[in-house]
Amino acid sequence: MSKIITLNDVKENEEFRSLIEASNNSLKVLGYTEHGIRHVGYVSKTTANILSTLGYDERTVELGAIAGWIHDIGNAINRAHHGLTGSLLAYDILIRMGMNANEAALIIAAIGNHEEETGMPVNEIAAALILADKSDAHRSRVRRETADRKDIHDRVNLSIKKNYLAIDKHKKTIRLVIQMDNTSATMEYLQIYLSRMVLSEKAAAFLGYWFELVINGNVINRRKPAAPVYPKAGETEVSED
Repeated sequence: MSKIITLNDVKENEEFRSLIEASNNSLKVLGYTEHGIRHVGYVSKTTANILSTLGYDERTVELGAIAGWIHDIGNAINRAHHGLTGSLLAYDILIRMGMNANEAALIIAAIGNHEEETGMPVNEIAAALILADKSDAHRSRVRRETADRKDIHDRVNLSIKKNYLAIDKHKKTIRLVIQMDNTSATMEYLQIYLSRMVLSEKAAAFLGYWFELVINGNVINRRKPAAPVYPKAGETEVSED
């Protein structure tokens, strides 16, 4: 018989804890930025905040938070296609924990579709997860012990002083605002994040919104004439650095 599985249940599950730790350790060896508790915590909270701000029901919000917490566990197996392997790992554990199969299916669809190479927003949780995951570029993700400004990923992330998502429900806009210092540049950001931003546009469109990327006050993608790019009436910040 199924039961209501909460985010706290998932956080306390030993298998999920071990997989998150193993994923982060493997990616450290491979030279990737932090993918541990800081990252999954940010993605979990931001996924939930997006869904809550857009008016989804409480259970959908919690399922989004769960998906965000476990979205990267496939990295414990291999970086390639980690969304797909992670969804299989997650389904097995969630079902054994007693989660309803329909709810587990929503979560694994989101996990399996969060990679820009193969993913698409197939449900509201998947869309919110994509936006949350792809917005997490920040200097706090760079591992201090291996930081290398010659590496473009470290250099771009180290240059980002602040990032946040903001939702304007009146103008139907989801805006990713990034503030970078001059140790990197917009062009370098786009070199490594453009495909992720394209997927973010698709995710926002699935939710009925337009996605805007704003770097140092400049709107990088725009569908209509320029508008003020700083927080204004009607805009709700749903994530923070």
